[in-house]
Order: sequence, then C-alpha cells, then structure tokens
Amino acid sequence: QVQLVESGGGLVQAGGSLRLSCAASGRTVSRYTVGWFRQAPGKEREFVGAISWSTGNTAYVDSVKGRFTISRDNAKSTVYLQMNSLKPEDTAVYYCAGRATVFVPNTANEYNYWGQGTQVTVSS
Repeated sequence: QVQLVESGGGLVQAGGSLRLSCAASGRTVSRYTVGWFRQAPGKEREFVGAISWSTGNTAYVDSVKGRFTISRDNAKSTVYLQMNSLKPEDTAVYYCAGRATVFVPNTANEYNYWGQGTQVTVSS
C-alpha cells in the first residue's frame, strides 16, 4: 500500500510556472507508477501524465507536452510535476495517483491510490 500527499498548488498568471509535489510513503514505492490527473469544475478527471518509478518512463497528454515535465526524487520518495507556460485552461484540481506496475497507465480507473488534490488556478 502507498500513501500520496500533493502540495504546491496556487494562483499564477498565464505564462507562469508552478511545481507540484507528490510525496509517497509505503514499503514498496519503487514498484509504483505515479500518475497526475486534473479535474476542472463540471468536467471529467483528465490524465495529465505519469512516470514509472522503476524505469523512469513517462507519458503525457498531448495538451501538456513540451510544457509539463514529470520527474522523481528517489531519496525523497517524491514525484514532481513541473508546469511551465501555464494557460487558463490548465486551471483544475490536480491529483496524484499510484498503481503497482512498471507500465504507465493513462486512465483513472487503472490507479488504486489517490492523494487529496491541490488547486491550481491560472489567471488570464
């Protein structure tokens, strides 16, 4: 089992940057893939990207490619979502999620563990 806690959300102007953190705890964190999802009001939860802790492989939704980067810090058991060139349409609650796999799933129902979410608001 793994526990996930997000942090780093906030209010930023369009074109700005934010870095979200997902701190993971548990006995076998290195066997997990951590995904980032977001949900805007009135919309379904959307896959943003994910990273396999063991292989380092990543995947991103097309709308964030070239702007967002996911990385991990093994010593801190933390996954980061670096978000650059933010747009108002990036406004949402961002969640990290975990699943024990070496693959990089891109649908919410493939993840077993979820953090509480952190709000990101991008003003125009």
